[in-house]
Amino acid sequence: MSSSSFDIRRFIFRMRSYTPIPFLIAMVIFARPSAASLAGGFALLLLGEGLRFWGVSIVGAETRTTGTVGGTYLITNGPFAHVRNPLYLGNMVMYAGIGVMSMALFPGLLIAAAAWFYFQYYLIVTREEEYLKETFGVEYEGYCREVRRFIPRLTPYRSSAPPPKMVNAAEGLASERRTLQAIGLVTAALVIIFLVR
Repeated sequence: MSSSSFDIRRFIFRMRSYTPIPFLIAMVIFARPSAASLAGGFALLLLGEGLRFWGVSIVGAETRTTGTVGGTYLITNGPFAHVRNPLYLGNMVMYAGIGVMSMALFPGLLIAAAAWFYFQYYLIVTREEEYLKETFGVEYEGYCREVRRFIPRLTPYRSSAPPPKMVNAAEGLASERRTLQAIGLVTAALVIIFLVR
């Protein structure tokens, strides 16, 4: 495929930070939270963000790019030793957590959001995989044989090469600032709705 031809995957990659907004707005507007839904959903939200933060603390700000698909290193340690796309998996768990917290149009809206984000991330991942295969070749192919896209393995994958980057919590915090702010705002809005109702 020539670089000038249109690829829907590139477009979705560039827009991936904005596609959650309609779902989040709907989850706030139609929210019907209960104490149980807030507690259970928040636990899911923390699980998803914990997975994201672990991954971002290794890969850093490269995950925030909205230009072309790329990556300086082949990261196979940390959460990447268990699942190839921990940030996207973490996102899906977070959105599910918000859906449970809000109970908005439940379960229809949650199912629609889950279907959309799986579709979105599947398209993005197939484009990223093309880049990684071209860049890292046999090493990446061996990693793919052992680690799945979205379903984690229990035992960590062990690469023969030393990891190019290790966990850096400060870098993770710097990269996750916007995500943490969004989590705080949505959570606060849903708690206020619960208290007012």
